[in-house]
Amino acid sequence: MENKVRVMRAEKNITQEELAAKLKVTRQTIIAIENGRYDPSLELAFKISDFFKAAISEIFIYKGGNK
Repeated sequence: MENKVRVMRAEKNITQEELAAKLKVTRQTIIAIENGRYDPSLELAFKISDFFKAAISEIFIYKGGNK
């Protein structure tokens, strides 16, 4: 699954560390999401959506099939 977390974070001018703190996850989690190595849980996806004030489908792009 692709995502726009890195782009949206850059638009808000916040660091990975700052985003991680706001979402109560580790910086490594943010790195993994941004690099497409980790798909967040539904709960975390909602937190990211709330933080960026955007729909989950605007942030995470499902391409279908396996990675």
